[in-house]
Amino acid sequence: MAELNGEPISVDQLKTLALTGYGHFTSMRVEEGRVRGLSLHLDRLVRDCKALFDAELDPERVRELARRVASTAGTCVVRVTVFDPNFDMGHPAAKADPEVLVTMRPATNLPLSPMRVQTRTYVRDLPTVKSVGLFGQLLHRRAAQLDGFGDALFVDEQSLISEGGTWNIGFFDGDRVIWPEADILVGVTMQLLKAAHEYDERPVRLADIAGMEAVFATNSAIGVRVVSGVDDIALTDDHPIIDTLRKAYMEVPADPL
Repeated sequence: MAELNGEPISVDQLKTLALTGYGHFTSMRVEEGRVRGLSLHLDRLVRDCKALFDAELDPERVRELARRVASTAGTCVVRVTVFDPNFDMGHPAAKADPEVLVTMRPATNLPLSPMRVQTRTYVRDLPTVKSVGLFGQLLHRRAAQLDGFGDALFVDEQSLISEGGTWNIGFFDGDRVIWPEADILVGVTMQLLKAAHEYDERPVRLADIAGMEAVFATNSAIGVRVVSGVDDIALTDDHPIIDTLRKAYMEVPADPL
């Protein structure tokens, strides 16, 4: 199901999004009509709309539009995409009139199986914005999967770890949960876990992974997913910290959409 500003969307209205890839979005896991971290999702949309379009976005209007599309029973993933159907690639500085596209897809059952990831040298153009421009992330995800891995994990030229293609990464060194200090998109699930469980934030290099007792990926669609290997480094897939973090996440109160 897909609606633009509360109405069925046409092919013509989608052309600009498809041809320019300029816009931003957030994806929310909706369970029985409720969302963990709803205010964080809405804050992200408002902030990114200002950054990309220099325009104000009404979060309550977005909430209303998302509620129209979301299933009220069961679990689904609702994506809210903000773009301007009249965006002119030749004149991107023109005054924008962004609109709200809401789509829905079935959600996968949690928890997901462990995944192995391959490190790829890549830094997104604007890491703090959840942009619809996913070319780089998908290019590296494809390359990793062709090499037999589940996904790509990004590092910079100095081997500092940042994030996955569409997820954040976290570590457990035996004492503390560690989130990498890097230029990343701070995910909603990551923020909720930071509030629910004590942690450190510091630079993490590729060479540090072998000394970690557990590694995990997070986003709103997957919750907390075990990373069982990075490149040729095998990691445990059953450390107790994973269940601790999953329990902490599941106990976060969900707000009605």
